[in-house]
This record gives sequence, C-alpha cells and structure tokens, in this order.
Amino acid sequence: MFIWGRRSKSIFVKFSASFILVGLIPLFALSFFSVQTFSGYVERYTTSNLQQMVLYMGYNLNSAFNQYNEVSKLMYTGRYEGFIESYTQNQTYNVNELEQINSIPIESFLKTVLYSDPYITSVYFQRALDDKIYYQDKENRGITYDALPYKDWLTVMAPNPSQVGIFPTHPENYYAGSKRSVFTVGRSLIDISGRVTKEPKIVGTLFLDVDTAMFNQFFRELNLGVKDELFLLDGEGNIYFTNEDSVKSTEGYRTKEDKEMIVLKEAIPFLKGNVIARIHRDNLFEQLLSARLTVFIAIILCSIVLIVMGTWFSRRLAAPIRNLIKQMAVVESGNLDTQMVVESNDEMGRLSHGFNRMVERLQVYIDEAYVAQIKQKQTELNALKSQIRPHYLYNTLEVIRMNAVDKDMDEVADMILALSNQLKYVIDYGEDRVSIRGELEHLRDYFYIISVRFENKYELRCDISPEVDVEWYILKLSLQPIVENAIQHGLRQQGKGTVGLTLEKQDNKLLVTIYDDGIGMSKEKVQQLTEALEDHTTPGKNVGLKNVHERMRSLYGEEYGLSISSREHIGTSILLSFPIVDNPNFISTTTRMED
Repeated sequence: MFIWGRRSKSIFVKFSASFILVGLIPLFALSFFSVQTFSGYVERYTTSNLQQMVLYMGYNLNSAFNQYNEVSKLMYTGRYEGFIESYTQNQTYNVNELEQINSIPIESFLKTVLYSDPYITSVYFQRALDDKIYYQDKENRGITYDALPYKDWLTVMAPNPSQVGIFPTHPENYYAGSKRSVFTVGRSLIDISGRVTKEPKIVGTLFLDVDTAMFNQFFRELNLGVKDELFLLDGEGNIYFTNEDSVKSTEGYRTKEDKEMIVLKEAIPFLKGNVIARIHRDNLFEQLLSARLTVFIAIILCSIVLIVMGTWFSRRLAAPIRNLIKQMAVVESGNLDTQMVVESNDEMGRLSHGFNRMVERLQVYIDEAYVAQIKQKQTELNALKSQIRPHYLYNTLEVIRMNAVDKDMDEVADMILALSNQLKYVIDYGEDRVSIRGELEHLRDYFYIISVRFENKYELRCDISPEVDVEWYILKLSLQPIVENAIQHGLRQQGKGTVGLTLEKQDNKLLVTIYDDGIGMSKEKVQQLTEALEDHTTPGKNVGLKNVHERMRSLYGEEYGLSISSREHIGTSILLSFPIVDNPNFISTTTRMED
C-alpha cells in the first residue's frame, strides 16, 4: 500500500493514467455507438424480413384451407376428370337409394377425394338416414367407429349446416397404432333439388382428415431454431399446429412470457385466426452476437495494447528522472562524488548536464569556503587553547593565593580562590548542562568578587522551594549572565541594591526568577528587548540575555527560554523556564523531532 501510494503521486503515473483514459474513453464510446447503430439496423432488417416471410406464409396457409374447402364442395360441383355434372339432381335419392354421390358410387367418390391431395389421409361420409359410415384410407387401416368423434363434429356443424367445418389438430386414435396428428374438414351434403325450406335437408356429411405435415412445407422456410415457437390458431384460440410439444392447450400458450421473444403475427381469414411466430432473440441475432463479440475482443486487444504502450512510454520517460532522483539522494547524504551519465541531447540530457555542473560547483564551493572556514576556526581554537594553558593559569593563581594567606591577606586570598573557581567553571569544556548546585556555587563566587569590588553595596538573596532538587540539571552559565546584567544595568546607576533569585517547580517545569530593585525600564524598552530576543538575524546589545535565551531554545525547545518584565523606579524581573531534568544526557522532544 505504501509503494502504491508513493507511486500514485508520481507525475508519470498520472501522465500514463491520463494517456490511457484519453485513449480508452473515445475507443469505448465509438465502439459502443457503432455496435448500437449496427445492432439496431440488423434487428430492424431481420425483423422486417421475418415479418414478410410470416405474411407470405399466412397467405399460403389461407390458400391451402380454401383449397380443402373447394375439395369438400365436389359433392355439389361434381368436377371429375373434366366432366361437370349438374348439382340439381336429387341427392337424397342418389345417396339413400343408389348409394351414389353425383351419379357415382360413394366409395368411388371418397376414393377420388382421397387421392385428390397428397396430405388427405382419410375420407369419411356419414349418411344421415341410417348413420352409416363410409370411409376410405390410403393405408387400408382398420377403423374403430366408436373412437371416431364424428358425432361431436356434427354437433358443432349443426347450427350452420351450409358452412364448412374446420376441426383443430387431433390424434388419429381411431386407427390402431397411429401416431399421426391431423385436422379435419367437414361439409354437409344438402339436398337442394326440391323446395327450399327453413331447415335444410341434410343427406349426409363429408369429413376429410388432413395430415398436419402439410404445414411443414410452409413453415420450413422460416428455419426455426430449437428455442423458436410457431402456432396456428383459429378465432377461438384452438391450436391447429405448433412445433412446441410442451404446449398442448391454449392456456399453455397464453401463459408463456415474451420477454426474450420477438412475436410476429399474421391473420388467417379462413380460420378467423392467426399464425404466430415467436422467434427467440438469441437465435435470431446469433450472427449479430458474433459480430458484437468480435468488436468486444477488438476493444479488449486495443485496450491492452494502449495500456502496455502507455506503461512503456511512462517508464521510458520516467527512467532518467528516477536516476536523477537517486543521484540527488546520494548528494543529499553528503557524497558529492557522483555524476549523471548524459545519454541524449533533449531536455533530460540538459537537466543531467546541469546536475553535474551543480555538483561540481558545490564541491568546489565546499572545498573553498566551508572546509577553509572550518580549518580557520580550528586553528584559532587551537591557538586560543595554547595561549590560555588552563593548568598553568590555575597553578599560578594558587601560588598567588598562598602568598596572600602567608601574609595574612585573607580577603585577597578569597578573591583569588573565587576567581580561580570561576575560571575553572568557565574554561571547562565538558557538558553544557550542570547541576543547580554547581551553577549556584559559580554564581556565589562571582557575586563575592562583585561585593568586594563594590564594597558590599550589593546583596544576593537566594530562595529555593522545597520541591526543587538542587541536583537537577540546568543550562551551564545561564544564571550568572542574568545577575551580571542586573548589576550593570539595574543597580550600578543607583549605587546599591539587591539581586534576588527564586527557584520553584510549576507544571513540570523549573521556574527561575532573577529580580532586582534597580531603576527598572519603561514599557517601550521592555518591548524592544523582547523583540531583540526573538530576532535571530540581527545582533545587538544585551548579548548576555540573548545568548542565554537562544541556548535554552536550542537545547530544550521553543516553549522554554526567558521573559522580561520591568517597571521604572521599581525594578526588573527575568523569568527563566527550564524542563525538569535529572539526567545530564537529556535531549528534548523538539530537538529530537528536528534531527
């Protein structure tokens, strides 16, 4: 997560992402609109073609039913081998007495009708006089008269005896072992040779069984798929034909959902019904789906190529800059002995060349200025140390002090001892932190010399709270410069006075207050001193105060240091804030964070 978060901030990652998005968005948009437009056109074109085919199929089906209707009218027209017989003959006499229809035996008439069409499988004639059944079958099968539903058909035809009857698809279960499905065409033979009456005289009824295979010649042109459905319905919703074995009733058809189907319908006037084609979209637009898949594969391939090219381009562009960043990190660590390899003359090559020149000049500058300055300071320090010779100075002062003691000059001896202690304390190059006890002893030595020098005009008072441990550590030489400043600027102008020192603990801090009863300062002067303490750039007067303040801030942090308060003719008070430290190796939190 860290690596990814760091990389996500890289300008090259952002550039690559923008480059890829700029390429992918138009590609996806163009592909989407192209596929949508092409799909819409193909769907409209395919649906229109199917609708034309269903229209043509409906016309052919209606013609076929009309043809069977004309076959059933042969009982009236008597068209046989080009001979037209008059329909005014007495059909009652011919059927009942002569067992003839149009002057030919009934059996011969039925056989003629049977072979008039290849899809007519059986022909029946029911004589009304005695309910006798005449039939002809192409396969010479035995018929079970009780299973033949002609009585049901007669009942349906009774209200309109002059109209043809069409009976929906049904199995030929009245023939033993038959698995064929047929629909039946029925027409009554009415004797019209005599006087016309309200109730026509029915001599008999002709029935034609037509194999449903007849529909296949019309439906074959649709090239139906496995999931496609086709229905031929009459006006009452009865199914004459369907390619769906699972649909056995009108209710089953009506309960089917059309969400994934394209429904095409064409009227069949003869049946007062419709032919309905339900085409599954997946099968209909299989080629369209293949085209879409090809487009999607092309989009994926183009996207992969675009991503790879964008990544490669980004890496190639980012490589020299990353190398430059690595070299900058080397220089940042302090190693200036590094150079960039310039491999091109473009902007990156110029940047690499500029980096090399910068490192060279920086190294020269350090050699000429920084190193020289360090050597100079080191030389001055060594010279100073050689001149001072601390031990020699301590021994000399001790000899002088012993001579003063030998001559009963105690005050001189004490002053020399105090001075010697001060020199040891100041010249000691040890730790920057000392105990409160040590700092107070140094302060007392200093103040003893001042008292002798100014004939005891000044008094030092020290008040330590019981909560304060004198073994706590504070900044070395932090109290003496403040006391010296109080004497020089506060007490000398009035000739005498008192310097007070209080140490107390408050809020986990050591508060040291150094005050005097000298001449004090105005508010403007206090404001100037406060601003001078916070100004780290401009040196000025009151070096002692500023030095102590900056050392405290540097060692302990910004929340520590000193603050000044004063009133004219009353005195001045300086508050020093230290952390409570019982370890001389203490490092403040602020200093640690800065490191």
